[in-house]
Amino acid sequence: MNMKMKSSNAILGCSHLMMLMKNNLPDICMVMCNIVYAGMVLLSKAVISKGMNPYIFGAYRQAFATIALAPFAFYLERKNSAPLSCSILCKIFLASLIGITLCINLWNISLGYIPATFVSATSNAIPAITFILAILLRRESVAITEWSGVAKVLGTMLCVGGAVVYSFVKGPPVYPQATQDQNSQSYTGCGTKAQCLKGSLFALSAQGPLTKIYPDKLRLTTIQCFFSCIQSAIWAVAVERNISAWKLGWDLNLLVVAYCGVIFVAPTFWLRIWVIEKRGPVFSAAFNPLGFIVTAIFSAFLWKETPHWGSVCGALLLVGGLYGVLWGKHKEAKAKPLLEQKSETKETKSVEQKSETKEESV
Repeated sequence: MNMKMKSSNAILGCSHLMMLMKNNLPDICMVMCNIVYAGMVLLSKAVISKGMNPYIFGAYRQAFATIALAPFAFYLERKNSAPLSCSILCKIFLASLIGITLCINLWNISLGYIPATFVSATSNAIPAITFILAILLRRESVAITEWSGVAKVLGTMLCVGGAVVYSFVKGPPVYPQATQDQNSQSYTGCGTKAQCLKGSLFALSAQGPLTKIYPDKLRLTTIQCFFSCIQSAIWAVAVERNISAWKLGWDLNLLVVAYCGVIFVAPTFWLRIWVIEKRGPVFSAAFNPLGFIVTAIFSAFLWKETPHWGSVCGALLLVGGLYGVLWGKHKEAKAKPLLEQKSETKETKSVEQKSETKEESV
């Protein structure tokens, strides 16, 4: 009897655990995506700091991503796929050049100048920078009289201010700084202030939204990766003429390139798309600070990177500003259907009043 009760309790416990994981699957997926992202940042920093050309690294990364995504794009979207015209291909090519190739190469260059934690921290500024671009392009309006508009404006200011503080305000170390050897310094050190400034500007300018112009998302991503691979290869050939720099051996460089192209691009793309469809973009973006936290923890343990109070304050401002922008967007998204419903009721009332006045006049 005791054995039967224990086995039944174990089965109930497993079923309860499975049900709990199923209900919280979007949360688990976003945690995994941000852990994979943190690993990508740390490993990319390692190989670029050890001397791998950042332009060649970007070309190989996109090549591995294209090879990994192409079979899935061909098989899963072979039915009812949208036609590809010459004009659409030209638009995808330009979107890949601006949204992926330029972004990846600037991001890789910044890894050679600044710590991995700053590069990871700047990803939290993407919603704020997107909001600024939308305002400049008149794609979005701001209602200062509403709390959502105030939150978006203040959140954007906090994000930008946090990035500036993180870049230029170092301050005293959080804990007594340990002596670092040359290897750890090469991974984490910023070098001169000019290099810090250059790396910070590269990292911030790398944040740009991609234009959605093709409905088949997986096929669109594969085509963009392919175009970006060609563009990055041309860029790398123009900058690096040494053929030996392109050689990949059975070493850390090959492992990191494969990780960034196959593990980071392909699975996390599907997981993020699935989470956005289930819970929305605000839910997905709310997990972005987790990638920064994981990067900071592993940088401190692996490379003896010492956090400073200025960096901590800048990171807090960045994260606070991010959640301010996300909260404002969430409030606007909830209020939008109510406003549309009110406008529809007003229009129907006005139409009914006009029809009544016409009938009375007749």
